[in-house]
Amino acid sequence: MASVASQVVLHPVTTHSLKVLSTTIGRDKLYRAIQYFARFFAWLLLSRGYKVQAARWNALKSHLALGRKLMRLGKFMENAQGVLKALNAHGDPGERITAIGRQIGYLGYLSLDNIVWANSIKFFNLMPSTAQKINKRSAQFWFTGIVFSIAHGLLRAGRLANEVKKLQSQTLGEKSLETERDLKLQHLQVAREAVRYQFIIDILDVWIPATNIGLVNFNDGILGIFGLITSLMALRQQWLK
Repeated sequence: MASVASQVVLHPVTTHSLKVLSTTIGRDKLYRAIQYFARFFAWLLLSRGYKVQAARWNALKSHLALGRKLMRLGKFMENAQGVLKALNAHGDPGERITAIGRQIGYLGYLSLDNIVWANSIKFFNLMPSTAQKINKRSAQFWFTGIVFSIAHGLLRAGRLANEVKKLQSQTLGEKSLETERDLKLQHLQVAREAVRYQFIIDILDVWIPATNIGLVNFNDGILGIFGLITSLMALRQQWLK
């Protein structure tokens, strides 16, 4: 029995899991996955008339959401740095503009998210109407950031596809030049896969703030599934790192 326990506790998967969850991003993505599963499951229980059981999952969802806000305190400074880096970057103008827009969107979202958290724990006592406006403005910034991220992904995907075609059309006689070209193609393919992966995350996530600001009216079941999928995808990225 001790041998089995030792194998489980010291297994490489367990060790790697602990490394992932020792990072703020790893814990955040795991908590987000549970939060959105709870959102979906609470909706499912409510739709079948299980109000008491649904309340338990709704409480879990709310407390995880509040805890994740605490973990994001000050994170907006990363986006502030991102804005400055994008302003000073070189390259395709469209990609630069969308990168700046994405960072500004997330900067506004996370800045207001800090105020939402402070009001939630009664550190600030905002009027209900003011709190509602800040919540909606935060969701609008979030939506804007994701839309710019989608546009950035499309522009970058187009540029990378053109670069791949250009390299593939080249006729090289020397072995060393062909090897160099193959390495460049390999790097471009990896970059394209990363862009596609992020595009899928964005195209699913965008409906969450879109619903919050009233552009669409998806129920908690759909949003819960979308959020669960994107959380697991983001957690996978962190796992592979």
